[in-house]
Amino acid sequence: MHDLLAHLQYERWALPALLLIPLVGAGLIRFLGRSALPGQELQAAAWREVRTLALATFLAEAIVALGLWWWVDPSLPGFQAKIDVPWITDWGARFTIGVDGLSTVMILLTALLMPLAVIGSWSVVTTKIRSYYSLLLLLTSGVIGVFISLDLILFYVFWELMLIPMYFIIGIWGGSDRLQASLRYFIFTMLGSLLMLVAIIATWMAAGETTFSIEALRSGEMALSSQRWLFGAFFLAFAIKSAVFPFHTWLPDAQHEAPTTTAVALAVKVGAYGIVRFAMPLFPLAALDDGVRAMIVGLGVVGIVYGALVALVQPDFKKLVSYSSISHVGFIILGLFALSPQSVSGAMLVMVNTGVTSSAMMCALGMMHERRKTGRIENFGGIARVVPMMATLLTLIALSGIGLPGTNGFIGEFLVLIGSYKAYPIATVIAATGVVLGAVYALWAIQRVIFNPLDNPENRALKDLNARELGVLGVFAVAILWIGVAPGAVLRRLDGPAQRFVTSITSGVGGAPSTSAAP
Repeated sequence: MHDLLAHLQYERWALPALLLIPLVGAGLIRFLGRSALPGQELQAAAWREVRTLALATFLAEAIVALGLWWWVDPSLPGFQAKIDVPWITDWGARFTIGVDGLSTVMILLTALLMPLAVIGSWSVVTTKIRSYYSLLLLLTSGVIGVFISLDLILFYVFWELMLIPMYFIIGIWGGSDRLQASLRYFIFTMLGSLLMLVAIIATWMAAGETTFSIEALRSGEMALSSQRWLFGAFFLAFAIKSAVFPFHTWLPDAQHEAPTTTAVALAVKVGAYGIVRFAMPLFPLAALDDGVRAMIVGLGVVGIVYGALVALVQPDFKKLVSYSSISHVGFIILGLFALSPQSVSGAMLVMVNTGVTSSAMMCALGMMHERRKTGRIENFGGIARVVPMMATLLTLIALSGIGLPGTNGFIGEFLVLIGSYKAYPIATVIAATGVVLGAVYALWAIQRVIFNPLDNPENRALKDLNARELGVLGVFAVAILWIGVAPGAVLRRLDGPAQRFVTSITSGVGGAPSTSAAP
């Protein structure tokens, strides 16, 4: 496969294609509906045409992204499939993109999740569908851009590009409280973004106002006091996006009100990726400072326990999943700042696994909502008797979320705990209680939804998964079991980047992520 890709000169066009395919698809979708009268809903045939084109675009994106799995060699230092061309020459900004092992896995995760989410919620959106799918494709291009950007200005453009379509999708196609949820999401994210922009400018000025390249910036030469302020601005922006405690309050409402496809996009840990790629490598002295690390690890551990405890009392299943995700983000934070190869590898794997498991659960809950028009746990009960396939897959996804051995959720959290114990033994022991609490809230919810008495007449008429829905959740089930039983395929792409990341931070040199700090 690598030889075939080399013959096709894959490295020259793959990354630009990943950016352009969604944009081209969005343009075509807008063109398709130009014959429709303003305000007039598209007919069923036109709906299918738009959805099919959107799905075809997402599938094309996934096919191109799959090539990265064979092309990128994670054992090699530096970024691969790299493209570097002039952009804003007066400022020293360049259009520089590239990938390594971690970004490859995150790109592939995004590219595969989106078509699954579209198929899983095929008929949910029935109004303004041209605008909906156009914005969804625009959002995808922004997420991919964040994962491949090697220039701070370019990264910031894609970072902001994610904000706009997400705001409109939640605000227009969300649930009954969509306006409040979208506004809170916008305010939180914009606040962090503006602080990060100031830090980007300050970093550029400290480098002589010549470059925004993360490979050229060597903030290790800055004083610790300056690094602390700049690191804090970057970290705050990424912590908000990751829903790190106490910056998490926007996520439960946003995921609850968002359409299924957007809830899936929110499950991709873009903010955690930003911490790994930008915040810590650019400011290694601050990331290595004992006071800074202790404070952030404390936030991570509090988030683990807090997220689990709040999930335990949630009456709505979607919000339970959101608080579960907040708890899992705490494991990512603990693993990254423990700064051992095992903990960092585990944190990176938790980033991937949370994306898989939360997305799978959001898709399943979306299917349940289509049938019952509610997500409240109390409205279900005993549905295993009428929808056995749904119950089986929902149980598997829940077991993945609590980290049952043999599922994808286990190995990442296990690596975080064993890798963090030496640096933070007390914090690690407290974090381990989050695993126990996770089992309590997940199994209790599953019991109430699936195995309690079937005493609600409306649940007796529920239909089990159709072929389309079964196919989507079946793919998630395969991913959950594959990573759980044979995690080596993913870990091999994360171990090398994790080791180089730890070496660069602990040596305090910072600087070029492509040779030392690139995860």
